[in-house]
Amino acid sequence: MAAPTTIFALSTAPGHSGVAVIRISGPCAGDVLDRMSPPRPDHRYAALRRIRDPHSGDLLDEALVLWFAAPRTETGEDMAELHLHGSPAVVKAVLSALGSLEGCRLAEPGEFARRAFENGKLDLAQIEGLADLIDAETDAQRSQALAQMRGALSNLYEGWRRDILEASALMEAAIDFSDEDDVATDAADRALAIVRTLGGEIAAHLDDGHRGEILRDGFRVVLAGPPNAGKSSLLNALARREAAIVSEEAGTTRDAIEVRLDLEGLPVIVTDTAGIRTASGEVEKEGIRRALAHAREADLILWLSDATAPVATPPPEDISRGDKFLIPVATKIDIPGAALSAGHVAISAKTGAGLPQLVAAITAAARDRIGASTTPAITRERYRQQLTQCMSAVHAFMQGNMMEQELRAEDLRQAASALGRITGRIDVEDVLGEIFGRFCIGK
Repeated sequence: MAAPTTIFALSTAPGHSGVAVIRISGPCAGDVLDRMSPPRPDHRYAALRRIRDPHSGDLLDEALVLWFAAPRTETGEDMAELHLHGSPAVVKAVLSALGSLEGCRLAEPGEFARRAFENGKLDLAQIEGLADLIDAETDAQRSQALAQMRGALSNLYEGWRRDILEASALMEAAIDFSDEDDVATDAADRALAIVRTLGGEIAAHLDDGHRGEILRDGFRVVLAGPPNAGKSSLLNALARREAAIVSEEAGTTRDAIEVRLDLEGLPVIVTDTAGIRTASGEVEKEGIRRALAHAREADLILWLSDATAPVATPPPEDISRGDKFLIPVATKIDIPGAALSAGHVAISAKTGAGLPQLVAAITAAARDRIGASTTPAITRERYRQQLTQCMSAVHAFMQGNMMEQELRAEDLRQAASALGRITGRIDVEDVLGEIFGRFCIGK
């Protein structure tokens, strides 16, 4: 087996900055410091060093240098960091010098994190939590991602997996002592009791309203209604910028326009859509079809009605899902003659009247859907699929004939395998590339 290469990458954003950090991981990390910035600092200490080209000896920069000896590092390998001045020219020169050293190469996307996984420093769920932490835009997203990175989901799933393995051991005992009916029956009954408790916990975990995924991806709010109801004006007012074109001409919005908001730490995605009416043009028809599709998939619909219109247009039946998912909004209340309807949130995008109340209603709906539970939530469809497979195996075990001990043991093996695929204990080669490929180069 070939020895691992030493990888390096810029871990801070490219461009001009005060500090640029280059990370190095692998068996040659210490040699790199010895050649480019001697003497090597003590383990976990920062030292000011001159960074030189290893071949010409030219001075490239003066920087802080850190040395981390394996295995007490993020990747489990020898690691080093160069905290350079954030000049593109300095970074380019140092990266070029590193690439000229034998055994060193530029890291691929996610390779630092992959080495951490392969060396047992992080499991897959923790690594995906790290990816979410890097992408977090709101405080609630940060909290959820940080908890996952620190093992909240991993500990939960591994705990369930240990319970299944305990039940599996009891079923193996039942098989081994199948000629002693009392011993075999007692072992099988104990296994069944464990799995029944476990099945209830997993079922409750799955029945969470997708709150973890909504928090991770964003609570989706769709602005819908007839043409000229003020949807684009409201989008601009919420975004506090001209995100959408506003015109008195009906049907100007043809495609969906999104803005992202941070409402009390909750990520909210507001989508402006085409006005819903009977259209003659093919382009407008497609816009309306897309508007209805967005509305059906939304977590919350704001149905806008022009308060100056003689008759309010009701929402289509196929997108009306009750008060929990639809808030009626009366717009243009600043115009003389505007009529206010009971049950509507009355607003004026022009003057700002009613907007704080509408934002509060959106925030309340998002908080109600996402919840404030302290228990870990499912954050990815991949987890939900594996948990569903685990539940199928658990149900097969509980509903099957306990006298068919080998089949029941196989049910438990499948349940344990499904949970193991979440954290990467087993059978993960098919998901590794997808997970690590989403990382930036220096992670």
